[in-house]
Amino acid sequence: MINFILKYKFPFFVLVIAILLIGTSFLLKLEKEREQRIIYERILAEQKALKERERRAELKLYLMGKFEPSQKEGFVSVPDAYSISGYKMYLRKETLDAFLKMAEKAKEENIDLKIASATRNFAYQKNLWNNKWTGYTLVENKDLSKSIPDGLKRFEKILEYSAAPSTSRHHWGSDIDINNANKEYFETKTGEKVYEWLEKNASAFGFCQPYNQKRNTRTTGYNEEKWHWSYAPLAKTFTQEYKNLIQETEINGFMGDENVSKLNLINDYVLGINPECI
Repeated sequence: MINFILKYKFPFFVLVIAILLIGTSFLLKLEKEREQRIIYERILAEQKALKERERRAELKLYLMGKFEPSQKEGFVSVPDAYSISGYKMYLRKETLDAFLKMAEKAKEENIDLKIASATRNFAYQKNLWNNKWTGYTLVENKDLSKSIPDGLKRFEKILEYSAAPSTSRHHWGSDIDINNANKEYFETKTGEKVYEWLEKNASAFGFCQPYNQKRNTRTTGYNEEKWHWSYAPLAKTFTQEYKNLIQETEINGFMGDENVSKLNLINDYVLGINPECI
């Protein structure tokens, strides 16, 4: 356009106006592109935030055991040859693979390792908990609904060996009970040999004992459980995610849950574990 104006010797002011029009058009185009870019970036940010909220919501459900292990991606069934539960059990594939390698090594040393309990979702843990709460399942040969009528004290008694629903490490598919979930078994010669072998060798396969004997490094949480072992490469991550995502107000839906607010379940129990497992 400028060459056209110069060729036909238009007045100077016409040239100025033409330049201004061209410049204005160019600036308007830049501004429109900037606005479109801002809108696009805002949409991307909103989509990213939505995906993150969905990821966190799904992860929270997972950490609290609100899913069906048999239908969950990444979970596999425990072979019958390594199960003593009497029902179908499931674990994260990584956990099971590590356990099978450990069991094979133990067998070479005449140590027999089996899985007594694996993944337990919220519904399963709720049933265990409610049965103890109502006295249907005896605790130390006592009906707690009668021997401990006070709700808070009964809650704390059950917590000695059982996690409240939504707080159990068994929700994650990373934790197993080995051979027998009773301390009496580990007081037998066979149990002592099994535990001695696990203490010495389990870490080589990625396992740690979250509920070791209470001492200076672990003063809160559940009593010692020689049968309970965590596959640390997974469980350590889940422990930190639980710490960051779950609020105690979300721990509910089972008998006695009104007592959750009177305790410090997350810090004292979920995180009250062997430092080697954190």
